[in-house]
Amino acid sequence: MAKTNVAQFFREVRQEASKVTWPTRRETTVSTIMVFVMVFLAAIFFFLVDQVLAFAVKLLLGIGG
Repeated sequence: MAKTNVAQFFREVRQEASKVTWPTRRETTVSTIMVFVMVFLAAIFFFLVDQVLAFAVKLLLGIGG
């Protein structure tokens, strides 16, 4: 494995970082909104599944009405 000095390492890091394509502010905003929407939908889904399963367990055990 080749040894590189600290200065060479940071030059290479800077060179690689310049190749990164950063998202625009709009892309970041849209992605963030979509994450919140999906989290909300997942929360609703799991809440409903939990309610159905709780109802089924109560029926099976005879403790529900």
